[in-house]
Amino acid sequence: MVLKAFFPTCCVSVDSGLLVGRWVPEHSSAVVLAVLHFPFIPIQVKQLLAQVRQASQVGVAVLGTWCHCRQEPEESLGRFLEGLGAVFPHEPWLQLCRERGGTFWSCEVTRRQAPDAPSAPGEDQVMLIFYDQRQLLLSQLHPPTVLPDRQAGATPASTGGLAAVFDTVARSEVLFRSDRFDEGPVRLSHWQSEGVEASILAELARRASGPVCLLLASLLSLVSAVGACRVFKLWPLSFVGSKLSTCEQLRHRLEHLTLIFSTRKAENSAQLMRKANTVASVLLDVALGLTLLSWLHGRSRIGHLADALVPVADHVAEELQHLLQWLMGAPAGLKMNRALDQVLGRFFLYHIHLWISYIHLMSPFVEHILWHVGLSACLGLTVALSLLSDIIALLTFHIYCFYVYGARLYCLKIHGLSSLWRLFRGKKWNVLRQRVDSCSYDLDQLFIGTLLFTILLFLLPTTALYYLVFTLLRLLVVAVQGLIHLLVDLINSLPLYSLGLRLCRPYRLAAGVKFRVLQHEAGRPLRLLMQINPLPYSRVMHTYRLPSCGCHPKDSWGALCRKLFFGELIYPWRQRGDKQD
Repeated sequence: MVLKAFFPTCCVSVDSGLLVGRWVPEHSSAVVLAVLHFPFIPIQVKQLLAQVRQASQVGVAVLGTWCHCRQEPEESLGRFLEGLGAVFPHEPWLQLCRERGGTFWSCEVTRRQAPDAPSAPGEDQVMLIFYDQRQLLLSQLHPPTVLPDRQAGATPASTGGLAAVFDTVARSEVLFRSDRFDEGPVRLSHWQSEGVEASILAELARRASGPVCLLLASLLSLVSAVGACRVFKLWPLSFVGSKLSTCEQLRHRLEHLTLIFSTRKAENSAQLMRKANTVASVLLDVALGLTLLSWLHGRSRIGHLADALVPVADHVAEELQHLLQWLMGAPAGLKMNRALDQVLGRFFLYHIHLWISYIHLMSPFVEHILWHVGLSACLGLTVALSLLSDIIALLTFHIYCFYVYGARLYCLKIHGLSSLWRLFRGKKWNVLRQRVDSCSYDLDQLFIGTLLFTILLFLLPTTALYYLVFTLLRLLVVAVQGLIHLLVDLINSLPLYSLGLRLCRPYRLAAGVKFRVLQHEAGRPLRLLMQINPLPYSRVMHTYRLPSCGCHPKDSWGALCRKLFFGELIYPWRQRGDKQD
């Protein structure tokens, strides 16, 4: 049988003593956590181990002895270490020794109970695996494996032993809180034995964060209560609030701030990582927003933008007028229905005239509006971008109206033609059963149907051309707003803290381990060095990506093309499942 002994690299040069750790019988593995040095009183050692077991729920015990021969080996020390097996009985008992010079290692396994079947001596082979205790303690194995002693169910053998090692070191943190400066009766060597890692600033921040978080959580709950007031649920306010991207982003940021300043302690590492990623996302958002704010208010850039906005709006309106005049003629040499062409062209030209009047009426207030928009960047770049998306939607509202008019008229003719085509074939649409049934029509119905079908068929090219042009303009506006929303979703969902850990401390996010052979000689235990394989960046993004508030289209490309062909609204204001406009 091959016995695997995991030994921390921080203990390879310490003095002789006892091996303290956990024995995992399912995988024949011994995880050494610390070395207990002489002198000690056995009853105090047993009390310490009992306290560690109670606090960490890990079966910590004395696994064997550790002998570091700095000089010539003494026979009395060897006999003394062998005799400790009677004081701290454990099955099996490890005797790990590093000989003088540090080149040769020896490891023996002693079993006091006789095996069931006779076997030759030396059947147990020892594999000595060195690991970095600090990295293993701070790392998190992905995907997290459920251990048998925590939840019912078997763990795969390929990952169960490795997960048991990670879990043992992580849950035995209470054992690493003592160092050589403590005046306790027991002296241990582990990764913090030279001094416990701590920071005065971090401790002060941790103690001050409690009252601050409690105060801010109270303020955020007050803001949430005001937002949930019945006044804001009335029809005009609720409708406008559900359609504006700025309101959605503010609600999303309010949820983030509530999570950050919550006084509830994270139950597991996943919740802790999510809170850290949320803090990093909010800080990045505010930093980018303040940068944008300083850029806008420097060198009178807001005034320059206000002076350039009205001429740009006039230029867009003029180009739309030229486009409509082109459509009212013979576009690309196509023969259009002149009466319908003139009616539609004058109807849309009148809307453009109203829009130009509205722009010139609002021109004195443009600079003040832009100033307040720039001031909203102090809440974060995502709020400013959401507000920019809403402004684009308001500035292109006439294009949206043109698209809706053209789509509704085109959709009406498509449905009329499909119904009349069923009339020719002696069919009709059964509304109750939602299917096409056979039907007999008389001569008058067939004559009127033929007449209407001919009229709609010859008017369809004119309507389809207007619908095509305004659909392309609508898609252009939607593409610009989609790019803005993609940038907002990227900032909202970017796991910046996890990516920083992967870049600066890759061992914190472990995808697995790899082993490097240190020594492989006959008659000596195989020595391996266990190193952590970091999680790839793609899996970091997939695992720790934060939820965003973006409204992504649920339709596929095929469904989108079908909607465009039949004249359905591609991005209606009402969500799918509600009654359409």
